[in-house]
Amino acid sequence: MHGHNEAEFLKEVAGFLGVYYLALAAMNMTAALYVWKSGKALRIVKLGGTAATTAHLWLLLGLVFLLMAPLGFSGDAATMRLVSVPESFREIINVAMGPMVYTVGSVVGLVVLFVLRRFFVKPTVAWIGLNASLLLMGLSMTDPDFADIVRKADNVPIVGLIFMLGFFTWLGAYRAIENDDRAKRGLPPVEAEQREKVLVWPDLVYIELICMVFLTAFLLVWAIVLKAPLEEPASAVKTPNPSKAPWYFLGLQEMLVYYDPWMAGVVLPSLIIVGLAAIPYLDFNKKGNGYYTIDERKFAYVMFQFGFLLLWVTLIVMGTFLRGPNWNFFGPYETWDPHKVEALNNVDLSEFFWIRWLHMPRPKAPDGAGILRTLAMIVYRESPGIVLLVGYLAIVPHALVLGSRFFRDLFARMGFLRYMVLANLLLMMMLLPIKMICRWGFNLKYFVAIPEYMLNF
Repeated sequence: MHGHNEAEFLKEVAGFLGVYYLALAAMNMTAALYVWKSGKALRIVKLGGTAATTAHLWLLLGLVFLLMAPLGFSGDAATMRLVSVPESFREIINVAMGPMVYTVGSVVGLVVLFVLRRFFVKPTVAWIGLNASLLLMGLSMTDPDFADIVRKADNVPIVGLIFMLGFFTWLGAYRAIENDDRAKRGLPPVEAEQREKVLVWPDLVYIELICMVFLTAFLLVWAIVLKAPLEEPASAVKTPNPSKAPWYFLGLQEMLVYYDPWMAGVVLPSLIIVGLAAIPYLDFNKKGNGYYTIDERKFAYVMFQFGFLLLWVTLIVMGTFLRGPNWNFFGPYETWDPHKVEALNNVDLSEFFWIRWLHMPRPKAPDGAGILRTLAMIVYRESPGIVLLVGYLAIVPHALVLGSRFFRDLFARMGFLRYMVLANLLLMMMLLPIKMICRWGFNLKYFVAIPEYMLNF
């Protein structure tokens, strides 16, 4: 707990934690009342002549949080250990957590959520997951390093973004599975039956006005409670460490670790825009327009979630909460030590090929050689990476057609040009996690490195 006084810190967060657990108690008690009054309570187990339902479970959770509130209000170190993540668990997380574990874990998590989506979209399961995540955050707030990051005025919206993103992703999946089940029974999607029209004035405008008033009040409370995220006056001789972009650009800043600025800041963002603009011209599936579905657009759904959640949102979360001074990776409960040094010996693919595998120096043009000979030697030196990239972008699309029935059907329906555009957009998207894993696992810096012309890939 470097740089923190435990007693002062716990008194500082005590009020927040007490109110936090009271809010969770009210949330669960309200949910218990709702499912009981609406008749939507599900039976969990039958004990004698009495059935225990989800209403009882939510009420029990509410009582547990209600009992935790006084412990949070106490501000006493011994008492608040009862509502804290154990120190041993925090140490394990800090040691085990790393960029490789974080990214691979995110991929595995998305795969599990997709495969078991019918289980996770159940409202009971989703509510338990929400309570578990909120409880973990509350227990973690007694750790000063975790609390400093989460309570930072710049980062509070990111915490809200994570929960809102989880809710809307769940809601979309819930609606999609509902429509998929209706389609199997020969019924139209839910959206097709919700065709009741209302007048813009006054019905819609009144709703918008009410929302505007509530949002304005919320922003006023936000501005009063949270301090403005202003830092010390800018100085040309002192750079903040870590120096971070706004949260919505942290994904691009993270990509700068693996690519040169021209690639991470220009080419890849441009490809994102081009890819989104190309969707209407590449899409031949007439189903799934105007309603939620997964089964009718499984490939498109998986690709979008992979690109948005794993290649954008997880990078924002990593850059916000896990990247500290000198852009080093820190665990969620680890002190941001500016003196932390991670020894990295990043090498290029050509160095792997010529020096480590063939045990010979990399080809180099002799002094005084002409420009054509110099270029030829550069191409020869980087030929392993060039061949690898050309094969990846030119041969892999054809290999997918030959080896996969799904891509063979895509090729037959889209034609050569549209299929190659789609395949190369997907391969460029996959190149980012491939490059990240190569960097973390093998210290590989560039596939093709031509520093003579500041061209690295």
